[in-house]
Amino acid sequence: LHTVHVVYVSFFIFKHCPFQHFKRHGKTGTLSFLQRHRDFDPASFCHIFYTGPWNEGLYLRHSYQRAYTDLSLLFYFSKNPLTIFLSTTETESFIILPKKKGFAKEKNMGFEFLKKLPTPEEIRSLYPIDAEIQALKTQRDKEIRDVFTGKSDKFLAIIGPCSADNEDAVCDYLLRLRRVQEKIKDRVIIIPRVYTNKPRTTGEGYKGMVHQPDPEKKPDMLGGLVAIRKMHIRAIKESGFTCADEMLYPENWRYLSDILSYVAVGARSVEDQQHRLTVSGMDIPAGMKNPTSGDFSVMLNSVTAAQGSHHFIYRSWEVKTSGNDLAHTILRGAVNKHGEAIPNYHYEDLRLLLEKYQERELKNPAVIVDTNHSNSNKQYEQQIRIAKEVLHSRNADPELKSLVKGLMIESYIESGNQKIGGNHIYGKSITDPCLGWEDSERLLYSIAEMC
Repeated sequence: LHTVHVVYVSFFIFKHCPFQHFKRHGKTGTLSFLQRHRDFDPASFCHIFYTGPWNEGLYLRHSYQRAYTDLSLLFYFSKNPLTIFLSTTETESFIILPKKKGFAKEKNMGFEFLKKLPTPEEIRSLYPIDAEIQALKTQRDKEIRDVFTGKSDKFLAIIGPCSADNEDAVCDYLLRLRRVQEKIKDRVIIIPRVYTNKPRTTGEGYKGMVHQPDPEKKPDMLGGLVAIRKMHIRAIKESGFTCADEMLYPENWRYLSDILSYVAVGARSVEDQQHRLTVSGMDIPAGMKNPTSGDFSVMLNSVTAAQGSHHFIYRSWEVKTSGNDLAHTILRGAVNKHGEAIPNYHYEDLRLLLEKYQERELKNPAVIVDTNHSNSNKQYEQQIRIAKEVLHSRNADPELKSLVKGLMIESYIESGNQKIGGNHIYGKSITDPCLGWEDSERLLYSIAEMC
């Protein structure tokens, strides 16, 4: 940033909005002021006039300290005066650049830029994890890594709701999993599904807590980013589990990267280059699902890309990744041109995948079998039968026993699913139907006996 050349600064404050502090940091090009939350009037605005080389761009950094907000404007300078509208609440701060007349939200080719969201680093600083959680994640990550590298013969059960729509119900469910985990810990490692991003086939419907912290209210991306981090932290503190989530948006990965122990890339995302390259920078297992077409080569190409090192642009940075040797496959079934489900969990499918793996020089060959989606044709109760068949195939073939590392199961407190709105049933899925708790508990004990 260039040295600040402030020619004139004037504040026009409506109602009562006293500034406690205002200062200039010439070397860093930062203007900052300290403002009480409760005194801030959203109608307030300031005019800042400055000189310097032309360079577009304006960036707001914020942090929260008790009853105060410390806002810092980091900006590049224009030869012309710039009017800035500042708005803040206790949970957000953003800047709206004006159009020619009045204050308006910036639009560009169909995009309406509503608000500038905090960076992952800012959200993580507001909702940090303590040393105890860091140590727990380190331990869990090692245990799970050892399964994929072959150092451990434990089996993985990646189990939980289709979508994590309610924090209390999700944490209740995880506490139930914890009691089961203590009984099967010598054979099975449970990784709870706490999925906060949901891909939608047509783009319609509930897209997860990151979009709607309350499924019955309008989208709130800022509230969603805060809500998913708070829920994951609470889940770890209360249950002792670090969890799995789906990476629907690669640019959002770092909002949770210090918390998660497993990531899945969905069937609609697995061919996307940015997803593949982002996985290459992760240090935890990432499962790449087969696409909805069922093509094994597409799935394995994504694993090849994820295990490689890459240069690319990520969140406005040029980055280099080292490759993720824990990237692996997930079989979730396919759909043919007639829209019919084609399962791919059978013995012959597993053998074919093994042969395809053997044709490539990939590290840590592994597959997780998804017992729902197109493998069950979303007949959720069939997950029990499918899980047992996969375990039988695994036990019948030593090579498959080494390849098949776990199962992915959709499960919640109540069985089935429900629509959003109306008389909401606690602990029942609002997206795909799930196994209920009693069946899930029995299945976990069966998995421990059969694996």
